Amino acid sequence: MAEIPVGRYRRSMSTNFKTATVNGSKATANGEWLTRARHLLVDLDGTLVRQQEAIEGAAELLAHFHDRYAIVSNNSTHTAQGLALRLRRLGLRVPPGRIVLAGELAVRQLAQQHPGARVLLIGSQSLHRFARAEGCELVQANADFVLLALDMHFSHARLALAANELLRGARLMVTNADATHPGPQGRVVPETGALLAAVLAASGVQPWRVIGKPAPLLFEEGLRRLGAEPASTVVIGDNPLTDAEGAARLGMACLLVGQAPGAVAPTVAGLFRSAAFAAEEAPQYLLSESTSKVWRNVRTEVS
Repeated sequence: MAEIPVGRYRRSMSTNFKTATVNGSKATANGEWLTRARHLLVDLDGTLVRQQEAIEGAAELLAHFHDRYAIVSNNSTHTAQGLALRLRRLGLRVPPGRIVLAGELAVRQLAQQHPGARVLLIGSQSLHRFARAEGCELVQANADFVLLALDMHFSHARLALAANELLRGARLMVTNADATHPGPQGRVVPETGALLAAVLAASGVQPWRVIGKPAPLLFEEGLRRLGAEPASTVVIGDNPLTDAEGAARLGMACLLVGQAPGAVAPTVAGLFRSAAFAAEEAPQYLLSESTSKVWRNVRTEVS
């Protein structure tokens, strides 16, 4: 796999939208996208769940597509095995093999492409256990890489440790650059990007690589596991800057739900209702090829 610079991130989303198509046709009629799309790649937080609750329509959507979907998520605190158990408690039965997570993928990238590398991992205990099982050498000093994931116990001491390792010469890999994700009752949950902002402020060192959406790697892994083609796959998510932007890079259609600009319905339940689609005005978007985050000169992984 090659690394390419994606250039300078911009703060505002592109407004040069195109109507999404599925198999070359506009999916405008009630449920038409359900019959035309062969596969789905579905976001997790804000699309299927909000913290400890399933969102309306999530179970129905997954049941409808049965074995023709994969979850692609910037989640970096859980493993697929642990997340599958959590989702089951919420009434969503998803096999671990159909869950693609930024945290796990970042660890595998380091373990497979840089065997024997010394890694300072800032992240959850679950991700630490997974990294050790994958063969990563986790260290607290003289690291080759700093891997930054969502750490619920992030502290001044951990910030100082990461910043000083970067200033010493370690390379910074980040699971995802989201600043927040949606929580219950309209609240936001701080994400890895919020921690990244602190690391950038303290070290001045830019990320060497960001694994999560909108970069292609998660989408490509989801397609691989399904044996799917981009042209016949629809991405469903809630974030124009990660889900729609990433789908556009690979030429996939995207349906947005929630409160973001361009959302076709408040929840995935609305995707089954004819009111969510207007004949020629359905705001199902493929974003233009611009990127919309705030960090600069990031290298991202592509096949």
